[in-house]
Amino acid sequence: MASHAPLLPALRATTPGARPTASPARSVRHLGPNWYASVMGTAVVANAGAGLPLDVPGLRTLCAAVWALSLAMLIALVAARAAHWLHHRDQARAHLMDPAMAPFYGCLSMALLAVGGGAMIVGRDWIGLPAAVALDAVLFTAGTVVGLVAAVAVPYLMVVHHRIESASPVWLLPVVAPMVSAALGPLLVPHLPAGEAQETLLIACWAMFGVSLLATLIMLPLVFGRLVTGGPLPLALTPTLFLVLGPLGQSTTAANTFADVAPGVLPTPYAHGFTAFAVLYGVPVMGFALLWLALAGAMVLRARRRGMGFAMTFWAFTFPVGTCVTGAEGLARHTDLAAFRWLAIGLYVFLVAAWLVAGSRTLRGLFSGALLAGPAPVLAAPRPGTARTR
Repeated sequence: MASHAPLLPALRATTPGARPTASPARSVRHLGPNWYASVMGTAVVANAGAGLPLDVPGLRTLCAAVWALSLAMLIALVAARAAHWLHHRDQARAHLMDPAMAPFYGCLSMALLAVGGGAMIVGRDWIGLPAAVALDAVLFTAGTVVGLVAAVAVPYLMVVHHRIESASPVWLLPVVAPMVSAALGPLLVPHLPAGEAQETLLIACWAMFGVSLLATLIMLPLVFGRLVTGGPLPLALTPTLFLVLGPLGQSTTAANTFADVAPGVLPTPYAHGFTAFAVLYGVPVMGFALLWLALAGAMVLRARRRGMGFAMTFWAFTFPVGTCVTGAEGLARHTDLAAFRWLAIGLYVFLVAAWLVAGSRTLRGLFSGALLAGPAPVLAAPRPGTARTR
């Protein structure tokens, strides 16, 4: 799988006692855009937890604390990535030219959007509603612009500059970013002036829903075809199969969010249409998401039995599953079925467990230096002998 080879060093498994190869002065040289997945995964724990259809004392406060952690992580990571571009532009350009790493630039968009949306969902409890609206407006605008640029630029690079031998689930990352904008943008609609401003934002989110959905429908057959014809992914990349859940859960979340906001913003026929669409679209898509979850889970168990260790790809177990939690929460609101409430709760338990594992192992690798070390040096082949023999 030549197209995956450049990414494997950056996502390699960490083992106890691993010796880092990067010096402290060059600690951010190999810090790729894939690290934004940790911010996304943390923010979605807060966002999804706040919408659970159950009343647990202290849960919302705990979610607010997790959101604050995601905000701190975002600030630190943006600063570190800025240092990366400032001091290691050659490596940054190499990431853009790497067909396995470039799609992760979609994670920057989704990290900004997830933290911004979290400010409106649960962060406002701590910082107040005016500050939450201002913060979300900035992060939503920046995240949407980055996401739309990535949705065009990364496929362009794939066609013009990258040399790819097989499809990968990471291809979904740049095209799913506009769907995150579509799902979280409606949170700002009630805070805009009534009338055209509100309607314009909601319709813009609906347009981004279409952008992401149609692009996903192009990518998914390629990903599944790769699995059928090429066999299982390399062990370290197997968790990326969970990325397929992202556009499925996020589009279901978006459809339900449109239904929540449309009344009073759009004319009555369209508002009723969004309500019907939320269920008619969300139920079958959520059904397919559960099918893929079972398939991807089986592949991960197979990889684990064959020695798959921790890698940064473990963060694929968080945000995509979190979107399925919020999708199930939305369906529970609009169908009032206990099945969707229990589905949301069950998926959230999995999400929290995955977040704890990924977070603890990332901290261990970060403090040891193993996750920030560069690829191991390749030993030069011995020169042919020239000494004379007697």
